[in-house]
Amino acid sequence: MADHKLPLEDLRVIELGTLLAGPFTGRLLGDFGAEVIKVEPPGKSDPMRYWGKSKDGVGLWWPIQSRNKKSITLNLREEEGQEILKELIKEADIVIENFRPGTMEKWNLSYEILSEINPKLVMVRTSGFGQTGPYKHRAGFGSVGEAMGGLRNVTGFKDRPPSRIGVSVGDTLAALFAAIGCLVAIHEREQSGRGQVVDTALYESVFSIMESIIPDYLLSGYIRERMGNILPGVAPSNIYFTEDKTYIVIGANADGVFRRLCAAMEQPELAEDPRFATHDARGENMKLLDSMIEEWTKTLPAKEALAILEEKGVPSGLIYTAKDIMEDPHYEARDMIIYKEHPELGEFPMPGIVPKLSRTPGEVKHVGPEVMGKHNEEIYHELLGYDLETLKALEEKKII
Repeated sequence: MADHKLPLEDLRVIELGTLLAGPFTGRLLGDFGAEVIKVEPPGKSDPMRYWGKSKDGVGLWWPIQSRNKKSITLNLREEEGQEILKELIKEADIVIENFRPGTMEKWNLSYEILSEINPKLVMVRTSGFGQTGPYKHRAGFGSVGEAMGGLRNVTGFKDRPPSRIGVSVGDTLAALFAAIGCLVAIHEREQSGRGQVVDTALYESVFSIMESIIPDYLLSGYIRERMGNILPGVAPSNIYFTEDKTYIVIGANADGVFRRLCAAMEQPELAEDPRFATHDARGENMKLLDSMIEEWTKTLPAKEALAILEEKGVPSGLIYTAKDIMEDPHYEARDMIIYKEHPELGEFPMPGIVPKLSRTPGEVKHVGPEVMGKHNEEIYHELLGYDLETLKALEEKKII
């Protein structure tokens, strides 16, 4: 356990919604000490409990996504459940939701209503297209955000259809921006004493990382396309096959780094070759240069090639699988694989905390709650003061 005060432990978060973007925001806040109370409808759990691979019937994604959180059940479709949430809101700093816009309003839980109850409340709202605009009522998963944000069009190879990246990057980006917005709003609250809405759209979160595609188009008429493993006009920056049939990544496009690559290849003369001596020249002769580098990498096993490149200070690396990550001493040294006790699976591995804080680092206290409503008594009885007889009646009516 941490021997220091966690930086967000004075914040209480009510997490509504399911699956990825909203709950990932809650995970990020929980990693740094916020008390995150996850709300699930009674009898209908967050699908994330069962998504992905499983072991002995236990989903392997849920313990990570919901780590550090408390679980309560509450039926927000019923007026009685809505009133209970309002009682919780009085005790909260932040509420996170990722329903389709209009859902909270339909349940009489709009920000206008909730902020009357708690003027300091910060409401984090994540949706496909945001709370305003002509598309606001559209359903929007991360895949749609990736497509309409521009990412899918530049992912993959030019002669093939647009590709998915391999993880739910649209949802994760939205969660990251939502967490940033939430903390900005909390900081501003220290001056104003008032909360506000943080409106995060999936497509905008993706679009915001799309570098210069808009000025590329408007000012030079260029529409960026799928380019596979290369960066147009930037070389060398690619993957290269090795003697033991492994791909490695090499990035040596800056002049000084390219000279070091040439020395590693024992071909220092290439750094002075007019075809490769400048950034622009290397971009124009990318295919030739990449083929010459791969001629060298094919003569060496991957680890030997990487050892030479590391010695010369050339950015390079293996393309890691989960197995490679687990065997890497740097991951271990940086506490990037941590283990927490799971009641059914024992020692459960998961990613460590990012980023690292020097004085008040975050902490994973426990895996995600394995039972829905595990903390009902703690929250409803101890926090809100409901007696146990009332709780039993609410359970019988399927309000909690």
